[in-house]
Amino acid sequence: MDADVVFLPLNRSIKVRPGTTVLQAARKAGIAIVTRCGGNAACFMCKVNIADCSGLAPMKDNERRKLAGLELTGTRLACQAIVQTGVTVELPPDPLRAAIARQIKMQEEEEDSLW
Repeated sequence: MDADVVFLPLNRSIKVRPGTTVLQAARKAGIAIVTRCGGNAACFMCKVNIADCSGLAPMKDNERRKLAGLELTGTRLACQAIVQTGVTVELPPDPLRAAIARQIKMQEEEEDSLW
């Protein structure tokens, strides 16, 4: 039986077979999750947030070591998180867009402080 994977904030969902990684599900859904290591838990770039990890297979030691406690906040590595049943994945903001938003906010704060 296929499992539903929902990607927020895009509200895009896809059905995948159990055993599929979140990274593979994202790619199948046409969603880009940045990674440099090819899905080997080496680059730490594919972090996603998952509020309820009960739809995922238990975390393996290599992912737990890489996350170093972040797993307690629902952070998982998309390349290592294996879908078993339905799960909702919260994607982080695009790094470029987040950097631009920070820059705009800083400029607005500087302008406000002048008045």
